[in-house]
Amino acid sequence: MTPLNSYGSWLWEYWCNNKDEVTMAALVITISLVIMLVSWYKLTLSTTSPPLPPGPLSLPIVGYLPFLDRDLPNKFISMARTYGPIFKFYLGSKLHVVINTPELAKVVVRDHDETFANRDLTIAASVITYGGQDLIFSKNNATWRSLRKIFVHEVLSNKNLKACSYFRRDEVRKTIKNVFSNIGTNVDISEIAFLTEANVITRMVWDDTSYKGEKGIRLGDELRMVASNIAKIMGQPNLSDFFPTLAWFDLQGVERSMKKELKKLDQIFSSIIEDRIESTSKASQNGVGHKGKKDFLQILLDLKDQNDVRSVNITQVKALLSDFMIAGTETTTTLIEWAMANIMKNHKVMKRVQEELVEIVGLNNMVEESHLPKLQYLDATIKETFRLHPIAPILLPRVPSKDCVVGGYTIPKGSIIFLNVLSIHRNPRYWDRPLEFNPERFLANEGTNKWDYTGNDLNFIPFGSGRRLCPGIPLAQKMQMFILASLLHSFDWSLPEGEKHDLSESFGLTLKKSKPLIAVPHQRLPDKSLYM
Repeated sequence: MTPLNSYGSWLWEYWCNNKDEVTMAALVITISLVIMLVSWYKLTLSTTSPPLPPGPLSLPIVGYLPFLDRDLPNKFISMARTYGPIFKFYLGSKLHVVINTPELAKVVVRDHDETFANRDLTIAASVITYGGQDLIFSKNNATWRSLRKIFVHEVLSNKNLKACSYFRRDEVRKTIKNVFSNIGTNVDISEIAFLTEANVITRMVWDDTSYKGEKGIRLGDELRMVASNIAKIMGQPNLSDFFPTLAWFDLQGVERSMKKELKKLDQIFSSIIEDRIESTSKASQNGVGHKGKKDFLQILLDLKDQNDVRSVNITQVKALLSDFMIAGTETTTTLIEWAMANIMKNHKVMKRVQEELVEIVGLNNMVEESHLPKLQYLDATIKETFRLHPIAPILLPRVPSKDCVVGGYTIPKGSIIFLNVLSIHRNPRYWDRPLEFNPERFLANEGTNKWDYTGNDLNFIPFGSGRRLCPGIPLAQKMQMFILASLLHSFDWSLPEGEKHDLSESFGLTLKKSKPLIAVPHQRLPDKSLYM
């Protein structure tokens, strides 16, 4: 008999002689196994990730796409009433998560800022930024940190901004002179604000506003057209972003349209860079070096091809120029138009702003940058404009680099996160009578930094918060104050005859007025020579 057969006979004999004991042992083992399985199941439940945020049901393939409209911020506010302050929806195969409160925003921009520091690089953004080689859409990596340091510490440092004060003064004076030549006629507020800002930035970038395109178009005019087109394209939903398999077809022509705008920008930048390199080379051959302050372009070219962490290539130079020229002009221009529209509609606000200007500046003087820190009510009026009409109503989306938990819900790696600034800025939980234009609310904490633009108070984040905070705040703050103060001090303003105040909104990448603000300037200062 084999050992196996011997073992089987022994087992059978043991079973026959000890049925009760074997049955009891089997029962004990079974109960023990059940207890162990139940304990393991409970332990597994306690250690698995929390659920995804709640959200609406989605259609197969297309997800929630058919139910969205262009007014995304208000649509998200409506959805939050149903699903709560954090919710999800799918667009195609991509998961999107919307955050509508400062408490939840804090988790993203403070508690897990490093995790959420990447951007969603759409096809349109990829084209205009040379594949994400700029500062706004670049991934959170060593290159991005280096570019930000260059931008913040060299281009927009206090020292450099002070050295560029003459540019700002000169261009604002030119604007006032231009508006004075059109006294009593219709002027486009957005146009004059854009050209002023564009000329200032141009002079900071390469200290020259004389460039003309192939058709003799002035740089400011050409940039305005390009910037407007880029903003429209960037704000357009693109099926290729939601369904990557369709990207090759470019069904809506978004990629083709953006490449056309990039070509225009690239021609401008290439021409100016080539001229600068040539002129610098000639100067060097003649023994003439840089004298005084370097402009932004020269700073970048000096860093090009350096063998250290600050080195940049020519594509990155162009991408940074694009950020500076396009984003810098769009934000300030839109803010000034909204501020003028609200001030003109609210006569008490207009009166108080102009009374403050008379007190600080005087009717026999023009506004200087030295006056700006003293214009507290105008500063409050600008902040109230940013609160009620945030230029970026949904901040540029963030993408987590790993799974994370926000508000008790799992936010998977690679999902797209929207911070709904419009919801935060207009929520009655955080703001008294939130739909009312009331600058006084920003004077309540006068003398503190509660309401600055750095995102310290997450109830007010017009420029974002955390490491992805807009780096252009110092220049934007100076320019929006300087232009508005000068326009409101130098002129009285009225709407064209028969026109009514219109504050309707158009949603896209930025929150713009649906209808451009056309206004009529009237001489306010008694001495005409001040305008010359």
